[in-house]
Amino acid sequence: MTSEILSIKGVSKRFGGLRALDDVNLGVRQGSVHAIIGPNGAGKSTLLNCLVGRITPDEGSVTFDGGSLLGHKPHQINQAGIARVFQTPEIFGELSVMENVMIPAFARKDGAFRINAWGRARERGEVRDEAEHILDDLNLWSQRDQIVNSMSRGDKRRLELAMCLVQHPKLLLLDEPTAGMSRADTNNTVDLLKKIAERGVTKVIIEHDMHVVFSLADKVSVMAQGTVIAEGTPEEIKASPKVQEAYLGGAHL
Repeated sequence: MTSEILSIKGVSKRFGGLRALDDVNLGVRQGSVHAIIGPNGAGKSTLLNCLVGRITPDEGSVTFDGGSLLGHKPHQINQAGIARVFQTPEIFGELSVMENVMIPAFARKDGAFRINAWGRARERGEVRDEAEHILDDLNLWSQRDQIVNSMSRGDKRRLELAMCLVQHPKLLLLDEPTAGMSRADTNNTVDLLKKIAERGVTKVIIEHDMHVVFSLADKVSVMAQGTVIAEGTPEEIKASPKVQEAYLGGAHL
């Protein structure tokens, strides 16, 4: 049986009188695609923020690849092998596509991006070769010199994914990767995520689009009111009356 690369046990978080997370327990197996679904306000993004060091839980443990993530800063967690694609792409709009991908590649090597890193000719060449390979894989090679602000939303999403993959993460967190996309862009993103599955990167996906979830996920966890109420294969989740009631008011998924 494949081992768990991520283990979340008893995680709770309060914001004043609001209990955003309530005794969350969740395990993600290495190499899998694990989707987290639920209505707005269920605690999904709060949970992801606990995983990347932006929020510290009040209770519980978060273990990644055998070590605790609690108490570590976001850049330390990134260095440990976790990369995140945000709801709104976090990219450098005034720079080119190629430069955007090279920056996190340098950061992965150095621990933080340093301007003088651009001057190291041999390392710059190695990083550029790697960036070119990633851009080709994600069908962005023809746009390598384009300034990012002029790109479409779908292409910006692909670029942010390239910026994550160039870091060689062990775990990729995707927070609503198709939000705001047309159906054509959504389908292209699904195809792309299936393609990068060949890299063996474990993925956790938060997504409202059930077409995306059921096309990609090996396992689905359903959250409501800050806790996990159901877990299973996509087929089990589709058939669960409890999930249908909590997530869609009784309508079939």
